[in-house]
Amino acid sequence: MMARPYSDDLRERVVALVLEGGVSCHRAAAQFDIAVSTAVNWVRRFRETGAVTPGQIGGHRPRTIQGEHEIWLAARLKERHFTLRGLVAELAERGLEADYWAVWRFVHEHGLTYKKRHWSPASRAVPMSGAAGNNG
Repeated sequence: MMARPYSDDLRERVVALVLEGGVSCHRAAAQFDIAVSTAVNWVRRFRETGAVTPGQIGGHRPRTIQGEHEIWLAARLKERHFTLRGLVAELAERGLEADYWAVWRFVHEHGLTYKKRHWSPASRAVPMSGAAGNNG
């Protein structure tokens, strides 16, 4: 969970104290119990933009795997013999730099899951050599 930004009111009071009150960022930060770097960044933002409001936090990220790569990968998944890291490498060979999680998300959305093989004992016992198995 992401932290919420400080209120605009607090930002405005800190910036006003620094710019209009002649107080240093260090002293203003101590007075309002915030980090010095926070006060410095707020003052810088105000000087550059004329506002103290924060920039956008989060937002929509477009999918990495789109268009022709999406079509190719959907067809490739039908073969069923693949690893996620192998698919990342195959996409890179095709000119798309996708990370492991983008491929995992794509595979998961297409309803494919990893099925672990159940452990099974060896099909037959390995015979011991006659000399090693005989004690007498």
